[in-house]
Amino acid sequence: MSPDSPTDYSSLLPQTNIQPVIQGWLIEDMPTFDIGGLVVGTDQKKALLYMKQAGVFAGRPFVDAVFSIVGCTVTWEDIAIEGKYFDIKSGEKVILATVEGPANLILRGERTALNTISRCSGVASSCFKSSKKIKELHPDWAGAIAGTRKVTPGSFRIVEKYGLIVGGCNSHRLDLSQMTMLKDNHIWSCGGDITKAVKLARSAAGFSTKIEVECQSVEEALVAATAGADIVMLDNYTPAELKEDARKVKAQHPKVIVEASGGITHETMCDYVCDSVDIISRGDLTQGYSC
Repeated sequence: MSPDSPTDYSSLLPQTNIQPVIQGWLIEDMPTFDIGGLVVGTDQKKALLYMKQAGVFAGRPFVDAVFSIVGCTVTWEDIAIEGKYFDIKSGEKVILATVEGPANLILRGERTALNTISRCSGVASSCFKSSKKIKELHPDWAGAIAGTRKVTPGSFRIVEKYGLIVGGCNSHRLDLSQMTMLKDNHIWSCGGDITKAVKLARSAAGFSTKIEVECQSVEEALVAATAGADIVMLDNYTPAELKEDARKVKAQHPKVIVEASGGITHETMCDYVCDSVDIISRGDLTQGYSC
């Protein structure tokens, strides 16, 4: 692989976990009879997988798993590299793969495969677009764009989290167990005492789990950092206020990670970039629409 080639992240996905998850999707899609499959029959057929819009290709391991489970084979073109951007003009299309197998089995996996690869590629494309913009406008910024936990509930979240990574962004925490984030509800439950909440969380998390505290002011951020939080999230700030408070936090706690979050979009994210901000997180990378 050349230095400019996208990183192959497919080994992130443990097949022992992914196979039963996708098996569940297929069972959900066809819980009883396959009447359409009866109609098309079992003759051996070929189906072509096209990419029809400009964007980043992502989701190949899921397609492989879908068709493996239903009993078909997938042959990928050499150009079908995950993380690669395809500059496809309107009306054009590019062949990525050929699927072979009995007609009924191809159709049995078709929609699950297409839904998965479309969603994964869509997320990756949004991430690629954002990463490219940041690098062009702020080439010296050492921080990163990240998603959030605003993903599809259940097992499908892994598709979106994988798309974030392939597209060049950080996935943020995968679930509630991966990193502890203390929000206003957690602080209120400790009588409004940020230090108490952080200490209690640390007593269970130990050294191996990061603790993040959502903060609405620099005063809260400084208390959280002093209490031992690894990350402080400056939430729902204006860009100017965030940069000012981020600098104050870094001045006293240079090793604490500062995350900017709350209503940040592709259009506004560059307004939050500064040396004191390490992470800019955006829910819209996986939401797909305003909400």
